[in-house]
Amino acid sequence: MKTVLLTGATGFVGRQIAKWVTKAECNLVPVVRRGREAAVNKLSNVSRVVSSPDIFQETETWWTDQCEGVDLVIHTAWYTSPGEYLQSSKNIDCLSGSLSLAKGATNAGIKRFVGIGTCFEYDLAAKILSVNTPLRPLTPYACAKASLFFGLDHWMKLQSVEFAWCRLFYLYGEGENEARLVPYLHNRLASGLEAKLTNGTQVRDFLDVLEAGRLITEIAMSDQQGPINICSGVPITVRELAEAIADKYGRRDLLKFGERAENLVDPPYVLGIPNSATPGKTW
Repeated sequence: MKTVLLTGATGFVGRQIAKWVTKAECNLVPVVRRGREAAVNKLSNVSRVVSSPDIFQETETWWTDQCEGVDLVIHTAWYTSPGEYLQSSKNIDCLSGSLSLAKGATNAGIKRFVGIGTCFEYDLAAKILSVNTPLRPLTPYACAKASLFFGLDHWMKLQSVEFAWCRLFYLYGEGENEARLVPYLHNRLASGLEAKLTNGTQVRDFLDVLEAGRLITEIAMSDQQGPINICSGVPITVRELAEAIADKYGRRDLLKFGERAENLVDPPYVLGIPNSATPGKTW
């Protein structure tokens, strides 16, 4: 059986990948923040659990030890605190710590490394984004992700390690932070409360995190290499999304468009071109 080391195994995206990896009948080595071990012990095929107070402060040597006997690394861990992560200096720590992980993993003889990027690496002015769209990261978060991609894309080739980079678009679903759009709408509407929104004209590419986890796992188990878009390929406005959710409660009247100020730096149109068949949508 293939042994997979998964960082961020209890995170928004990582927990979905963990489920799919165990379904693929692989040995799973989840890496979690110390104190979260119980959250992954219940998963099947867990060969051992790695914990740390902060994996981004661990050394190359530490990672070499943790990656002994590992065939594949899927690295999802990153600092993602809502409202802070885009501009946070912690992105530099994540970049540095990720490089230590990559070096330690190759020292241990891994065969394949899968990293997680973001659509924000692209020049968003292009609106419709393929893996051939030029990169133009504008925040510390996007810059750190793009820097890691460029560094590992070249360096892994020199180490004869397969490398894939999964760029995430707008994910929603199980485990999502309550402050984000989809859970905000569900919580307000389910309680019969008004939901204050912008005009809702922004076009987005939304994808259920469960499907994203499946796609990333499928890519990890394949021989695909290079950048890959994890997206739906389906354009929808924020207004259309909100109305689809409101219809589940029969309460479009609670949607108050235009009562929240527009974000002047928010891109008006972000649509990904998927590398594979377009997934379904569930909202």
